Formats: sequence, structure tokens, C-alpha cells
Amino acid sequence: MATLSPPLHTQAIALWRSQQQWHRSLERTTCQLKHAGRLQARYRGLEPLYDDGYQTVKNLDYYYESLGELVEHDSGPPRWFCPVDAGSPIEDAPLMLYLPGVDGMGMGLFMHHKALGRIFELRCMHVPFHDRTPFEDLVTMVEDVVRKENATSPNKPIYLLGNSFGGCLALAVAARNPHIDLILVLVNPGIQQLLSFFSLFSDQACMAITALLNYNIDNEAHMAVSSMINGKHPLAALSRMTNNMSSFLKHSNILDKIPEDTLKWKMKLIKRAASYANYRLQSVQAEVLLLASCGDKLLPSKAEADRLQKLLPKCTIYFFDKHGHSLLLEYGVHVASIIKCTDLYRHSRRYHRVFDYIPPSATELKEVDKATRDLRFRTCPAMYSTLEDGTVVRGLAGVPQDGPVLLVGNHMLLGIELISLAAEFLRLKGVVVRGIAHPLLFPDKKRAWSEGHDFFDFLNLWGGVPMMYKSIYELLAAGEFVLLYPGGHREALHCKGEEHRLFWPSQAEFVRLAAQFNATIVPFGVVGEDDLLELLCTFEDIRNAPFGKEMMEAYSDHLKLREDVDHEVFFPGLYMKIPGRFYYQFGKPIPTKDKQDILTDKQAANDLYMHVKSEVERIISNLLEKRVEDKYRSLIPRMLYQAARGPTCEVPAFDP
Repeated sequence: MATLSPPLHTQAIALWRSQQQWHRSLERTTCQLKHAGRLQARYRGLEPLYDDGYQTVKNLDYYYESLGELVEHDSGPPRWFCPVDAGSPIEDAPLMLYLPGVDGMGMGLFMHHKALGRIFELRCMHVPFHDRTPFEDLVTMVEDVVRKENATSPNKPIYLLGNSFGGCLALAVAARNPHIDLILVLVNPGIQQLLSFFSLFSDQACMAITALLNYNIDNEAHMAVSSMINGKHPLAALSRMTNNMSSFLKHSNILDKIPEDTLKWKMKLIKRAASYANYRLQSVQAEVLLLASCGDKLLPSKAEADRLQKLLPKCTIYFFDKHGHSLLLEYGVHVASIIKCTDLYRHSRRYHRVFDYIPPSATELKEVDKATRDLRFRTCPAMYSTLEDGTVVRGLAGVPQDGPVLLVGNHMLLGIELISLAAEFLRLKGVVVRGIAHPLLFPDKKRAWSEGHDFFDFLNLWGGVPMMYKSIYELLAAGEFVLLYPGGHREALHCKGEEHRLFWPSQAEFVRLAAQFNATIVPFGVVGEDDLLELLCTFEDIRNAPFGKEMMEAYSDHLKLREDVDHEVFFPGLYMKIPGRFYYQFGKPIPTKDKQDILTDKQAANDLYMHVKSEVERIISNLLEKRVEDKYRSLIPRMLYQAARGPTCEVPAFDP
């Protein structure tokens, strides 16, 4: 028997009721998110490009002087201290407990006090040299703090940063408290191999050998060369290198102040710690971040990290190729940045990309600039914006200063325009642009290397979020600057002959989302990939090749995100050209505050959508015409200009 459809008026009433329910639900959620957005707008009180202390960190002389004072005047039981130079943490910061190496002094984190103290409530464990507290009691000491903090804030994570021996402490506490939300950051854990080696020497000799093996001379030389490349005077770079390498020798009198039986006790403590932690590894349920030095001459830290990753279910390794055992005392190691890059910084039980985000520090911008120096040199981006009266000016003065703002534009091949765009907004306006990206660009990396930030790290540091309307909704509700490419991966992976074309969907959802929060839409265009890259083939070339059609279909299915994209997507192949220049232009801002009719009027929403799209196309056409007037479009004139005026000067472009 055939099923009859309900009358049209009945369907219309049902549709109207469902829409009303959706709008009421949206209004309730909007109120909640606007309140949360006000709290998050300034990232819990932390401004972009904040000072994390890494650029003004003290040298190793300060470390050894502090140790000398502690050894000479120290007494009493193990205790906690809060570093004065850490400063005040941000609002609602999670707790981080630093568990030191076998020296127990708690000063091994001094290079990171300010960086970690800004985003954590930082406490450091101190165990005096004269103290003989058993390992189990040290575990209980840490455990008491963890349990009290968890009882006070059961939904907040607790971080344990364990350095060498401290890693055993952290693992032991995590094994005994699997129900507590712990995040372990372990630095070169693994100590059992030292026992037989140290038994051959006197106490003072063992201490001296350990101190000398702790540092990697290769890394000191590498950092000195890097400093000179980045503009530091050669004599200043070499002076810092020699000072660091000789610091221990200058303060070797510390060894005379250490009690004679100290080494024997420390060895006993190490043996018990390694046995205790290894026996309980299967009980560890916490998330673990392992920082392992491949150049460690004291311990086989890389092999130990590989072993632990096989035994711990939630373990990520970050390898440091050119660093020694005392990783936290070496330049170029930014623990706070690594925690942010690995999505481990959070304020509740689940990581939230919008509300747990911490903006980039000044050091992180510097590191990204260093990693993308070659791209910036090749493309020399020139940015223009449009004032409210329609005047086009060089720079970003025409872009609103306050959010929510929705930047809508076109992708160039592989999204190579994204890094320069985000960096310039941060540098010129002090604003973080939160990009919407394909979910495949947020892989769950289990192993990474420290040789500069890769593109995935860049996305995390700059607050990128996977493409979901919920993400855009939450970002706009929080008053953020949101970067949206409606063409998505179809534009980013276009083929020969499709440069500077738009592949936008037919839906106008982003204009409705913008209107929901009275956001300002800023259309923009960018050109220049054809001056940098030459694409090798068209879609037809690939489709007609042997097995080409099958490969394209498989690749497209893997990338599928929008149902309205019916084109195959495939990487077309390319080769580099003599570099030209990238040009960005941001159009006249389009406020949605007085356009609330687009929330209910489909035609009004579509009209605004088509207006934004036509503006992007107009800007692209204008840039393609105007760039011909730029006498510094080619690489060689730019090099000559900067050679005469300095590498950091702004190179002129066409007159807008």
C-alpha cells in the first residue's frame, strides 16, 4: 500500500515549528557563549605576543650561583617553592608541579620559570642535599598535593613535569592515581643504567663527570652559529657559548660543600625509583609527553623514550636531535611552546580548541619567522586594506581593530598565503587570526622533532580549528578574528589553468553566522602563486593518465568535506620559479549589525553572499592589474633595495 505524503500546509507548519525551536535553542546557546566569549576575548588576561622570558633568560652562572647558596645554607625537610621570577599566572591556570632530577634542588627549570609561570600555577619541589627521605615518602609528598588539588578542582588537569629522576616520581604518582586527570611531561627519564658505571668513582668525581656529560658541546656551537645567522654579533654569540661551557668549572667549589655520603644515598634512591616506576608502568593512564635528547651522552634517552612509548597508552615523543641530557638548561628548548603545539594545554577534562587557546608569545612569533624566513624572502608580501570611505591604503589600517570579524577570501595553491597573512596581522595589529582548516591538517602526531616548527605546529600556535560550523559559531561568539576560505581544499589543490579562480559552495551559511553575532565581514583577495610556482598538469592530464581517474577518485573521497563539491581533487605537481611577490588586499568592511533580515530571509542571505564573492573576485582582478606597476615585483630589485637600506626595511610596492 502506498504511503501518502502529508498536505503541503502541514509540512510548512512542521517546518516553521522546527525552525522556531532551532532559533530558541540558538538564542540560549548564544547567551551562554557571549558570556564565555567575554571571558575568553583576552585569552584569560594574556595578550598576543606576551613576554615568555625566553629572549631574556639568565645564563648558567645564575644557576650555579643559586645551587651554591642552597647547598651552603640549606636544611630541613623536602618542600615546595614558587619561583619569584615566574610572576603571576593567568586566570584559572592549571597547576604544574616540577619534580627535579636526582640533585633535588628544584632550580633546573629556571630558564622556563617565566614562560611556564604565565600559563600555569608553578610549584617546584626542593629536596636538600642533607635530606634522606625515602622514595616512597617523596611519592606521597607529591601525591598529597595532587589529591588535595583534585578535591578542590576535580575537573581541572594537573601537570607533573619530571626531569630525569623526577620522571620516575611522576610515573609513580600517575600509576597510583589513575582516576585523577594528570598530564605528565617527562624530560629524559631513565636512570637505571648509571648504577654500575658510577660505582667505580669517588663521590666528587662522579658529580663532576655527571655535570660535564650533562651538556652537549655540539648544541652550544649550533646555537652560537644560529645566533650569528639571526643577526647577533659573532663575538657576543661566542662569548655566551664559552661562558656556558665554563660555568661548571668556575663554580666547581660546590662539590666540596656536598656531604660525603650523598652519592651513595642518591644511587640507592635512583635504584628504588627506577624499580618502583618500571613495575607500575602498566597502571599509568595519564597523557604523557616525552622530551628525549638524541645527543644525550649520559643516558640512552632516545631508546628509553621508544621503550616507554610502547608501554604507555597515551604517549607522544618530542625528539631533540642536537641536545644533551640537561635539556631544560639548554638554549632553544621552549617547553611551554611544545605543550601548546601538542594540544596538551587545557583547563578542563577535554581539550577545547576555542576556549583553551593561548595566543602566541613574542618568542613563538620569532621562531615561526625563523622557520618561514625563506618563504618571506621569496614572496615579500605587500598588504593593502580599504578604509570606510573606500580609500585603499598600504597596511591593515582599514581592517577593524575589534572582533568579531570574519575574513573571507581565496586560497592560493597549498594555502601558502596563510602563514604571511597570520604573521602580519599579529605583527601589525596585535591580533590573532583563527583559521578554519581541513580536519586532515590536525593529525594526532605521536612522534615529532624539534628542528623548527612545521606547518601543523603553526596551525596550533595560531589557533587553527577544524572546519565545522560549530567552530565558526564558537569563535564568532568569543569575538575572535576568523579566517574562512569557502573554496576550501578544492581551491588549495587546484590545477594548471585554475589559478586565482574561486570554487565556492552554493550555501550562504557563513553570512548567517556572521549576522547572528553582528560580526563584520571583510572580503579579501591574494595573488602571486603564479610568480612562485609553475603547475605541471591539468585535471584532464591526470584523468587521462594510466590509473589517473581511479587515483583521483580515491584521493577525493579521502578529502571529502563538502557534499556540494563534485570535482575530483588531486595534487597536480609543480616546480619552483624565480620568485615574484605576494599581494594581499582587504576590501571595505561589511557590517552585519543592521542586516538581521538575512537570518530569516534566504534571498537576503544569498544576496549578501554573492556580494562578498563578487568583491573577492573584483579584488583579485584589481591586484592582477596593479601588480604590473610594481617595479619591485621581481626578486633581484628587492634584493638590491634591501641591500642598500637593510634586510628589515619595508620594500615599496605599487601605488594603490
